[in-house]
Amino acid sequence: MNKIQPHSLFTDFDLDLFRAGKHFRLYEKMGSHPLEVEGKAGTYFAVYAPAAKSVGVIGNFNGWNARDHQLFVRWDGSGIWEGFLPGIGHGEAYKYQITSDHTANPIEKGDPFARFWEHPPRTATIIWDKKYTWKDSGWMKKRAAHNSLQAPMTVYEVHLASWKRKGENEYLTWEEMGQDLVDYCREMKFTHVEFMPVMEYPYDPSWGYQIVGYFAPTSRFGEPEGLKKVVDVLHQKGIGVLLDWVPSHFPSDAHGLAQFDGTHVYEHPDPRKGYHPDWKSLIFNYGRPEVRSFLISNALFWLDQYHADGLRVDAVASMLYLDYSRNHGEWEPNQYGGRENLDAILFMKDLNQAIYENYPDVQSVAEESTAFPLVTRPVEAGGLGFGQKWMMGWMHDTLEYFKKDPVYRQYHQGDLSNTLLYAFSESYVLPLSHDEVVHGKGSLLGRMPGDDWQRFANLRALYGWMYTHPGSKLLFMGGEFAQSGEWKFDRSLDWHLLDYAPHQGVQTCLKVLNQLYQKTPALYERAYSPEGFEWIDFQDSQNSVYAFIRMGNSPGDHVISILNLTPNTHQGYKLGCPTDQQWKVIFDSDDKKFGGSGHLKKKQFASQSGGWHGRSFHLELTLPPLACLILQPID
Repeated sequence: MNKIQPHSLFTDFDLDLFRAGKHFRLYEKMGSHPLEVEGKAGTYFAVYAPAAKSVGVIGNFNGWNARDHQLFVRWDGSGIWEGFLPGIGHGEAYKYQITSDHTANPIEKGDPFARFWEHPPRTATIIWDKKYTWKDSGWMKKRAAHNSLQAPMTVYEVHLASWKRKGENEYLTWEEMGQDLVDYCREMKFTHVEFMPVMEYPYDPSWGYQIVGYFAPTSRFGEPEGLKKVVDVLHQKGIGVLLDWVPSHFPSDAHGLAQFDGTHVYEHPDPRKGYHPDWKSLIFNYGRPEVRSFLISNALFWLDQYHADGLRVDAVASMLYLDYSRNHGEWEPNQYGGRENLDAILFMKDLNQAIYENYPDVQSVAEESTAFPLVTRPVEAGGLGFGQKWMMGWMHDTLEYFKKDPVYRQYHQGDLSNTLLYAFSESYVLPLSHDEVVHGKGSLLGRMPGDDWQRFANLRALYGWMYTHPGSKLLFMGGEFAQSGEWKFDRSLDWHLLDYAPHQGVQTCLKVLNQLYQKTPALYERAYSPEGFEWIDFQDSQNSVYAFIRMGNSPGDHVISILNLTPNTHQGYKLGCPTDQQWKVIFDSDDKKFGGSGHLKKKQFASQSGGWHGRSFHLELTLPPLACLILQPID
């Protein structure tokens, strides 16, 4: 076997950017790259290990002995080790063997920039150089319109390892998953799918959030090109793809990023800033420029190489605050005496600027659970620069309200209406995510009160509230057909429930809502503007009724949403309306085709003169029990 030869892909400019935290295409330089040097085919390796005494490449090609395959350290103090190894290429498994003054014995690490990893529990990285020809040019040319805040966005959140399985323990392949998932998302009329982390991870119960292979799709489902094919086909069918991305923490597995060269290369050396008490994992050192280059390069990698339409950034609140999940004395204030993590804030601003400068037609979405200001405002305006933010307050208040017995809801009228006090402070996503159906919380259906009929009716009404409330929508898999049991990461969803009419009814209801939402501009055009919403009445606590108007950009483009959240039918209910015209019911969650009672027989109503709710005209309606109605004027 040939020895490693000196070679470099780095220019001086690359190194300046890397050390300044501004190199956002490191994946083109770092890692393993099959190429030819002076007519010889082989692989170039580059790895950042600033405290190493030596770095060797080991694999089957040398009997996992690094003696003859030592990388060269760059003379410029960058901490980069590199070299060219002739004679090996695509498909070879390898690791780096690192010696350091900080470790008693050599340590073996996977390549942080590897494009493919062995299937867990094996831990080697794999040289990977397959080419993929994309066929989604039609989508890519027009995706700015699909991903715009002026467009409808209804997102299906999926955990790929448990959406469907073959038998008890066998995963679907990327190809199998892609076909089934594409067909299902098209049938259900979702505009986007969001994948929980697809990057390589060693521990199944982490759901993918404990990542070791930041640049590699998990090998559980096949080769990396399989994920590209899934994204490609979804795009060809008009469905966008968002990826969960986890820059907030990483596991301490010996083959991963932890103590990479025997020192704290990627994690903060102070455990008050570098250790996550909740997840017992490590926190990136956001103040280290080389780490910022690594993370932002990783974000852009998935947008570039996998055509992702956006990234949902996990656990942003844990990054923003030095005292997150820590008791007094377990954290240290910043230089101004505050609790904000200034390094993480700078990182997020740099991240979002890099995303939108390079990919202005995607979305960057923050899972942020606090009232940190200006999360979705531009960096130049003092914000963090995200495009959207999960509206965790809406999720919490809505689920708390709906789980109450209707007899008590009159005392909690503000739980729903109060969300409109801050609904336009950020560009919000309304999430009913995986976090709401685990850890003993039960399923969404399981949290609804009453007998079986009432539970299904409550869930359909909840979805009516969700789809008429300002903000884009996100629903975790299983919720669309009223999965009755809590989500389990290690088994398939309970698809057999669709043999039963009530579950079929919820699925049909969700499909109709997705379709209606997308063809009704009043429900999405001004989703992030107070001009798109107006209360009719939110104070009828005795009847637990809410009524409001949603408005689009065009004059006269509006709909009325009415919720009756008691099991009582309200006959002759008077409701103020904005115009003197005929109105038709375009959605009734109590419709028999959804499993409802079909209480509402009349589908058109004429406005009547006479003031009500501060308006010159009113309607007299029958409000079905535990139901949402949407009314639209007839031209």
